[in-house]
Amino acid sequence: MVVLHVKKAEESQFLYETTVAAPLDDVIREVTAIYNGRLKVERICAEMEELADHGVTLPANMQGLTDEQVEELKLRDEWGEKCVPSGGAVYNRDDIGRRNGQAPNDKMKEVLKKTVSEAKALISKKQVQANVQVTRQLVKNALDQLRGATMIVYPMGLPPHDPIRMELEDNEDLSGTQASLQVIPEDQASLWFSGKEMQRGKVLRDYVGKNEKTKIVTKIQKKGQGAPGREPVFSEEEKKQMMLHAYRKQEEMKKLAEENDDAYLNSDWADSGKLKQDLHGIRNVSWRPR
Repeated sequence: MVVLHVKKAEESQFLYETTVAAPLDDVIREVTAIYNGRLKVERICAEMEELADHGVTLPANMQGLTDEQVEELKLRDEWGEKCVPSGGAVYNRDDIGRRNGQAPNDKMKEVLKKTVSEAKALISKKQVQANVQVTRQLVKNALDQLRGATMIVYPMGLPPHDPIRMELEDNEDLSGTQASLQVIPEDQASLWFSGKEMQRGKVLRDYVGKNEKTKIVTKIQKKGQGAPGREPVFSEEEKKQMMLHAYRKQEEMKKLAEENDDAYLNSDWADSGKLKQDLHGIRNVSWRPR
């Protein structure tokens, strides 16, 4: 199986496994779905951490308002009254006024936090270092875990305007957000390998050959952005080692410069007596009787 090490710019994303006979249309579609799926999991995890700390999201017309303003405008959060966490709520004010402050109790909070941690681990970029491939099924498993935890803590469901519910129902609206710039629509996605765009309509072997045990670095980006930057000659770890070696060499030269010109006379090789002993093979010989 061919392993694609998928990157966005210089940052590793995940490993994807396929065959050299795979049509590039299918490869691009799968890689893009996994890439966008991982972004969705990350967005939901970020929102669930806020959910665990401050409860459900307020309606758009109540967000950012003070209690006095809400009272003056006679606004009411009907969904907040319906969506009470299991075991009761613990008030924890949201300073930015985005959530209603009715947070789950410690036990339910732990359910959310633990699930978030597990979901992040499934799609983590560290999976590349562990040589673990990420699939659409793995992304789906992470989403199912997050959905399950939400149902446990909020069995009556979340408000329809809550971003977690909207994400899980594929109704999210990312327009005007930083997240919208990260998402790559499948029809706008392109894969690059060795400085060349992998053209749809071809198969993978047209670019990587017939060897099924190949591992390549590919870069995903939107069409029309030009060729991505080439891979650096040295990795970050190699750069660190080179800098460390240069620093040590510099310190050695500095130490030699500070030493007295006659300091070499204290060395073993400059002692004529020790040199003679070495030649006769009697160095470190003890003459004392046993």
